[in-house]
Amino acid sequence: MSENTLLKVVNLKKYFKVRGSLTKKVKAVDGVSFNVQVGETLGVVGESGCGKTTLGKTVLRLLDPTSGKIIFEGRDVTRARGSKLRKYWRYAQMVFQDPHTSLNPRMTVASTLLEPVRQYKIKVDDEESFLASQMELVGLSRELLYRYPHELSGGQKQRVAILRAIITRPKFIVLDEPTSSLDVSVQAQILELLRDLQRRFNLTYMFISHDISVVKYMSNRMAVMYLGKIVEIGPSDTLFEKPVHPYTQFLLSSVPIPDPQIARTRKKIIIPGEPPSPINPPPGCRFHPRCPYATEECKKLEPPATEIERDHYVYCWLHVKK
Repeated sequence: MSENTLLKVVNLKKYFKVRGSLTKKVKAVDGVSFNVQVGETLGVVGESGCGKTTLGKTVLRLLDPTSGKIIFEGRDVTRARGSKLRKYWRYAQMVFQDPHTSLNPRMTVASTLLEPVRQYKIKVDDEESFLASQMELVGLSRELLYRYPHELSGGQKQRVAILRAIITRPKFIVLDEPTSSLDVSVQAQILELLRDLQRRFNLTYMFISHDISVVKYMSNRMAVMYLGKIVEIGPSDTLFEKPVHPYTQFLLSSVPIPDPQIARTRKKIIIPGEPPSPINPPPGCRFHPRCPYATEECKKLEPPATEIERDHYVYCWLHVKK
């Protein structure tokens, strides 16, 4: 593992038991591996239900992994418990999708922010002055400290949620669609805030979203997920300019283009059918039932990772070097 690698995930799996069945399991995350370097943003994209959010929660140990390894700063935190897990959570935080449900409605902003400060015994001379200075980091005034979540706008709530995540000065943050529940006018402000905080505190992000354009704007590298697996991963610019996996090509072809003349000339890729059930995924390549290029090999064996160019990997039999 490189000295610059902050997080290493190896063959991570997270299965959920199906209620009423002794044998059936939902394979939400099924053998995912990747590294995240210090100071970078890894974007994770894919259709709803592909396992993006479950991956983020499992990496943070909010969900216990079924198998695999999670290595943070060279330490294996896969089965960490008690004080070791709390120490990991100080340096690895999460911003959830919906600030309306991620904030306790019975706690003021000040109480919400002081909870992690006291939990991790962060020494401050004056709590109110400290909180006021922290509020400035996310563009909020100190007058909001003693308000409850229902007294804040959606954008203000998400800023509080972001501040709660960074107040312990973490190194790694999972951002689970942090702008999807906000007005369009507020989304750009929150994205710029996240980029500013990343530069200021050298934060490392995992940015989860279904909006590929936003992921491209925010991320250095991008991982494309389908039915619990990563099918392609590489530099964001490379994946946008030269997508290799048929599913990545399909996703990019569905991104809206504001220029109508360009939009009319672009070839739109249409893939038939719906994603299979994660309870009973197809053998071989997960995408083969919908892939127009599927071969007999695709239907039987899972494709290995193939490096197309530096740091650009695809899991597809069409590109395996034989």
